[in-house]
Amino acid sequence: MIAIIVEETIWKKIMRFSPAAIALSLSLAMLSSASIGKKADDDVNPISLSLMQKGNEAAKANQSEEAVNWYESALAVDPRNRAAYLEMARVVRAKGLNGKAIRFYKEALEIEPNDQVALAEQAEAMLAKGAVDQAKANLARLKLLCQGECTRVDKLALAINKAGKAPVMQASAVDIKPVADAQQTGDN
Repeated sequence: MIAIIVEETIWKKIMRFSPAAIALSLSLAMLSSASIGKKADDDVNPISLSLMQKGNEAAKANQSEEAVNWYESALAVDPRNRAAYLEMARVVRAKGLNGKAIRFYKEALEIEPNDQVALAEQAEAMLAKGAVDQAKANLARLKLLCQGECTRVDKLALAINKAGKAPVMQASAVDIKPVADAQQTGDN
């Protein structure tokens, strides 16, 4: 009789916890199978790489619009192509579009947050745009990442220091005084 009661309570416990155990095991199985099919960050589609190469050739030939189109095509094929973001940022930065370049560097940094080249070049674009504080944040990150002697960090620190000392001229800081013409005042 006692064996039946013990057997019955064990059976009740098994029945009570089995739905939770099954749900947990199914969710773990689904999570592990999802990570199997995921691409590695460095595993870029070869078609995207060939499109990016065509963009590099166009950029070397000073055909910036065509280069940007090739880079955009490369990114449409594989949005994990960090090198395409970097090259596109360089092309638009050469055209003086620092805001766009900063955005493309940001996209590259979302793929690889520790990319020292992207951090430094983004900071340079920020300086060109006048965003000294954001450039300082990139410099601090670079100092953490750079082990040993880093000429890029020193060069960027010098540029930030120089930019911080330069006077910033804003339109609101200039007094605009109207000048009266001889015709307006009636003096002829």
